[in-house]
Amino acid sequence: MDRKDFLKKGLLGLGAAAAASVAATGNTALDPGEQSPERVGYNHIPNEEITTMKSVLHRAHTRGHANHGWLDSHHTFSFANYHNPERMHFGVLRVLNDDIVTGGHGFPQHPHDNMEIISVPLAGALEHQDSMGNKHTIKAGDIQVMSAGTGVFHSEYNRNEGEETRFLQIWVFPNQRDVEPRYDQITLPATADGMQQILSPNPDDAGVWIHQNAWFYRGRFDAETSGTYTLKDPANGVYIFMIEGAATVGQEMLDKRDGYGVWDTKSISYTVKPGTDMLVMEVPMALR
Repeated sequence: MDRKDFLKKGLLGLGAAAAASVAATGNTALDPGEQSPERVGYNHIPNEEITTMKSVLHRAHTRGHANHGWLDSHHTFSFANYHNPERMHFGVLRVLNDDIVTGGHGFPQHPHDNMEIISVPLAGALEHQDSMGNKHTIKAGDIQVMSAGTGVFHSEYNRNEGEETRFLQIWVFPNQRDVEPRYDQITLPATADGMQQILSPNPDDAGVWIHQNAWFYRGRFDAETSGTYTLKDPANGVYIFMIEGAATVGQEMLDKRDGYGVWDTKSISYTVKPGTDMLVMEVPMALR
C-alpha cells in the first residue's frame, strides 16, 4: 500500500465503514455515526457480576501489524486495515500506534479534525509541518501535541536518509468539539528517573495539555522501583504501555510493548525492573 492509500484508510482510523468511505470517495469528513459518543466508553467490560477492578491485557504480539515498506506499524487498537471490534479503543484513548518510518520517507500532507494527537518520539527525528504555519522537528525525548479541532492539515517526514525514526502516535477523543487548532511540543530532561508528568488538562501544569480530562506520565527507571499510581479522577481508567523493560502492574507481569488497561479502581501498584521505560495514560472511560 502506498502512502496516499494508507492515509485514506488510516487518517481517520475510526472503523472499517469510515475507512471504506474515505477510500471510495476521498471525502475526509467524519461520518456522524463514527463520531457519536455512544461509540466511546467501555468496550472491554467483563461479566457484569464482577465488582472488583476491571482490566484488559494486550500482549505485544497480539497487536495489529502492517509493513508498507516506508512505514512499519503496530496497532494496539483498530486502525487502517487492522479492524478488531474488541479493540476499538480504551475509553477515549482511540489510537496507539508504534511506528517506524524509514529514512527519507514520511506521511504526506493530510487532514485531521476533532482529535487530540500526541506524538512520542523514541529514536531518530521527525519533521512536522502544518497549515497553522508550524515547522518543527521532534526527536527522542520530546513530546508533541496537536489539537486538530475545526480542522488542520499536516505532514510528518523523516529527513535523515540513513536513520529510522521510531515514535508512538496516540489519538485521544477531545471533550470539546470544533476548538481552534493548536500545536505545542516540549523536551523532557534527559536525566529523568522515575515518573514524570508529560500531559494534563491544565495549560499551567507540567508537560503539554489537551482538551480532555487526561493525564500522561512517562516512567523511566534506572533501578528496580515499586510505587503506586493513584488516579486523578476515580471515574477514569489507566492504560499502561511498556516502551522498554518489564514491570509487574497489579498482578500482571508486563514485557516490552505490552499494554494493560484497568478501570473501576482508585489506584494501581507497580514494580519495575531496571531500565524500564513505560507510558502511563489516565483517560476518561466515557466521553463527557
